[in-house]
Amino acid sequence: MGENLAVRTQFTAELIALTNDLTLMCTLAHDAVERVTDALVAADLTATYEVFALDEQLQKMYGACEARTVVLLALQAPVARDLRHVVTAIQIAGELSRIGWLVSRIADKVYQSHPGHAAEPPLLDILAAMGELAAERTALAARAVAGHQPLPEEQTPAGRPMETLHQQLHSALRDSASRPSTEVAIDIALLGHHLERCVDHTARIERLIRFLDTGVPPTAQPTDDE
Repeated sequence: MGENLAVRTQFTAELIALTNDLTLMCTLAHDAVERVTDALVAADLTATYEVFALDEQLQKMYGACEARTVVLLALQAPVARDLRHVVTAIQIAGELSRIGWLVSRIADKVYQSHPGHAAEPPLLDILAAMGELAAERTALAARAVAGHQPLPEEQTPAGRPMETLHQQLHSALRDSASRPSTEVAIDIALLGHHLERCVDHTARIERLIRFLDTGVPPTAQPTDDE
């Protein structure tokens, strides 16, 4: 009986530590999205280097979360909610790791374009808005992970969801007044895609938290299109 209690106590401690790691990863991901937006807007090389460093921290923490998950599963065979908690935690860590990878790719482009900008207005303005929205959604994801509260619908106060911004970017890329060369247009479209994917990963985190609370798998949950 005492041995089982000791194992359970250790399991609980490891689970709390894993949740704390996830909260820190959320903070790192949010900071990375914010700084990569700053880097884009100002062609800021310092901010670019900070993004690389933040992504490196994120990837190291993802590896640590994977290792901690192995420990949790080895301590005892979790059942029901405990198992959901462990599975959900490592999946959320994976989503945050991918956000780090995406912003690092954006930072690569900022670095390659320096001392110039990766894009010019009005394209740069749209990318900045996309970055701000991605940062906002990542901050909401951090609060959701910390409090297990569902994320609100993807919408800024001005009512401009990422899908609308993405459409605006592609319209601007086709506009003869602002259209860059084909090579540059492809690079800019890819930057927009990376920012949009960051928001997709926060939506995935929302569904994972709902899975933790309800047991309904993410694939069985309704999407915004339904």
